[in-house]
Amino acid sequence: MSKKPVRIGIVAEAALGHFAALLRIRRREKALTVAELADRLGVSIPTTRKLLRGNPAVAIGRYFEAATILGLALFDPDQDRFQASRSRVEKIESLLPRRVVKSPEEFDDDF
Repeated sequence: MSKKPVRIGIVAEAALGHFAALLRIRRREKALTVAELADRLGVSIPTTRKLLRGNPAVAIGRYFEAATILGLALFDPDQDRFQASRSRVEKIESLLPRRVVKSPEEFDDDF
């Protein structure tokens, strides 16, 4: 029995397709076979093929790992700027509530 397809929006689909295309290009530039990439990723060849086609059912961590293996920079390679950005994000997150809790709606049932 196959899994339900993962549904994503048009913009996310286009971004994932672009990311997959960059991974395909880098794989060929590095002269890695699909089997070699699959082995380095620790996944099956069919999963690697799905990843290289931009299938949204593949875990995002696998995409990031493939980018790392293939030398595709996901973030600013300047370590100082990356750390500064990370510090800003951590500061913003510390100011925000940890959870979002919606209060229940009150219904006026007094007729």
